[in-house]
Formats: sequence, C-alpha cells, structure tokens
Amino acid sequence: MAHPKVLAFVLAGGKGERLFPLTAFRSKPSVPFGGRYRIADFVLSNFINSHIYSIYLLVQYKSQSLIEHVRQNWVLSPVIRDHFVTVVPPQMRMGPEWFQGTADAVFQNINLIQQHNPELVIVFGADHIYKMDIRQMIDFHIEKDAFVTVAARPIPVKQASSFGVIQTDSEKRIIGFQEKPKKPTPMPDDPTRAYVSMGNYIFNKDVLLDALAKAQRRKQHDFGAHVIPDLVDTRKVFAYDFATNTIPGTMDYEERGYWRDVGAISSYFDAHMDMLGDRPLFELGNRLWPIHPSGYEGPSAKILRGDIRNSIIAEGTVIRKAKIRNSVIRSGVVIEDNVSVEDCIIMDQTVLKKGCSLRRVIVDKLNVINEGEQIGFDPDRDRFRCHIDPSGIAIIPRGGRLMRKSKE
Repeated sequence: MAHPKVLAFVLAGGKGERLFPLTAFRSKPSVPFGGRYRIADFVLSNFINSHIYSIYLLVQYKSQSLIEHVRQNWVLSPVIRDHFVTVVPPQMRMGPEWFQGTADAVFQNINLIQQHNPELVIVFGADHIYKMDIRQMIDFHIEKDAFVTVAARPIPVKQASSFGVIQTDSEKRIIGFQEKPKKPTPMPDDPTRAYVSMGNYIFNKDVLLDALAKAQRRKQHDFGAHVIPDLVDTRKVFAYDFATNTIPGTMDYEERGYWRDVGAISSYFDAHMDMLGDRPLFELGNRLWPIHPSGYEGPSAKILRGDIRNSIIAEGTVIRKAKIRNSVIRSGVVIEDNVSVEDCIIMDQTVLKKGCSLRRVIVDKLNVINEGEQIGFDPDRDRFRCHIDPSGIAIIPRGGRLMRKSKE
C-alpha cells in the first residue's frame, strides 16, 4: 500500500514524578533503560524501523540530558532534507507559558505542520517500552478512511483507571471515550478487561489543525481529556488494536503485544526483569527490529572472576570478583572483589567497592558504594541513606557517594 507523507511528533516532556529520584535531574523519557538505552530510544526506534524519518521531539522539563542524547545518537541523514530527529523546546509563540498539555504542545508547534504540509500527523508518547510497526497502524487508518486513529490495547479493568478507556463498535469505530474514569467500562465480550488508549494517535492533517484551533479557543490542552472525546462525537475516530501488530523476528516465547508504562519505580524495575532469562518476555536481541542504543566509545566488558547468572552486562564494565544475579549492569561500572549484586539495576560509571552487597536496589549514574555497605537488607536502616519506593525497592540518586558508617 502506498503511504502518504507523514510528519511525527514525539511528546517527550514528562516530569515523571513517580520515577523520582531517577527524574531528579532528567525528564522521564531520558531515564536510562536496559544496558544501553534511554526510554525515548524505544519510540524513536519504532519510527525509524517503520521508515518514518521526519520526527520532532517535543521536550520541556529537565531536557538537557535528552537533548545531548539525541544530538550524539540520533543524527539521521544531513543530506536528505526530510530525514531528521529534531528536539523542539517550548517556543512560547502564543505567550510566556510552557506546554500546558499534550495538545497544547503540538498547537504551539503548528507552524512545523504548516511548513511540512504532511497528509498525516502522528503524535506518540515517549514514555513506554514496546515494539510497534507504525506502518501497520497507518494501513489501518487508510483502510478505514479514518479521520483519527487511536492505538489501543486491552488491560485488566482494575488497572484501567489510569488510562483513557475506549468503547468501539464491530468496525472498531470509537463510540465512547472515558479519560481516566473511576469506574472503567469493561469490554463487551470480557468483563475482566477494558480497552484503553496507548496515547498514540494518527490524525489527518486538516482534522488535527481544526481540532487544535477549537481546543485552544476553549482553553482545552490535552488530547486524551479534551481533543479525542470531542472528535469521537463529530468525526470518524477508530481504534487500532495493538495486539494485531506483528514485528518481524519476534520469538514464540515473547509476550505478544508487549507494552509497558514504566512511569513508576515498580513497573520500571519489573520491565528490566522482563528482559532477563533464556526466554524473556521482551527480547532485545532482534536484528530485524533493532532498538537503537546509545553510542559507547569505551572498551569491551572485562570479567576477571565472577559468578554471574541471568544478567545483562554492558560495555566498559570491569568485574574483579563478584556474585551477580538477575541484574542489569550498564556501561563503565566497576565491581570490585567480593561484591554481591542480586536483583539490581546498576547505572553507568558506578563503582561498587570491595565487600559491598546490594539486593533489589537501583543505583543511578556516577555513584560510589563504599566498602562493606549492605543495601536492600534492612529497610529501616536504608531509609536514612537512600530513597525507598513503596514497592520496597531502594534507589540511590545520581551522583551520590554512599559511605560506610563509622563504628564510633
């Protein structure tokens, strides 16, 4: 099927308050993920793998680390004019305000739509871990002659209050939309699940421009709360079932339609664990659908001695003598003698010094954990030294130095 001209906006300005303290110095899409990535790399990789190359990344809060990441790792073709990933901070064209919501973020950059004059405008979030062939969603949009298409997936009803809940007819046309309802409407054929929006949209250009202008006049600034419900009543709005999306190279043991909102520490941690094992729920080693990582110019990992099981070890790591279980170790980490790491995420350029032990701990970048420290074994003691998430996971913020307490 011939595809129309497309322009993509990726909304990457989220504060990520539930990911604190990982978002103390960076926005949510900029938070490191896995051995070599940041959260935003997943949506950007989906666009590139889907042959969509005109991408504006709209940033806002604590955006410098994401700006630097894109500058260093997401240069497409300087020769081809419409091949770009460009970071766009708030331009404040309409006044001194920052982006007031998802729809307002696109409205404040309406000049970019007019400049490129695409047939379709794609608006995706940057906060989720998944693989998606966006061209299949475009095919569905064209086939249905839709004005707007919303990516959707079924989830347990108990979890649906955090999302926009969709009701559809037999043709997948949306006939009802509830934004984060207290009592979500279940699916007609499955009372245990609700059909929810993924926050990813395809718009016909003229429909989007008209909807944004109306929303702005009404001082309504959000796609999920305002723009989509209004369009459901007046336009042809369809739901694309993400479960039907197929990715080449997917293994039979992977979870079909894997998609995780990693906006909380517990879900962020669990998504890391989903990548581990011989048959992971989410397989990163797919050469037919690669997730493009951060560049690393240092040496390969060096393991002098260790008992390492079911873990991911990134480049530049030096392991002298350690026991490592069910963990993700990012680049440039140094692990000294007699260190024990179990169910942990250790981020870049961290040093775990001799004899320390960590269990269910996330250590942010540029930390030193000194000799003999034990973290994750005594929550009452840990509260005075690091952040404890309600899930019980301990988090050491970026750039700290956790010293062993004196015996005095």
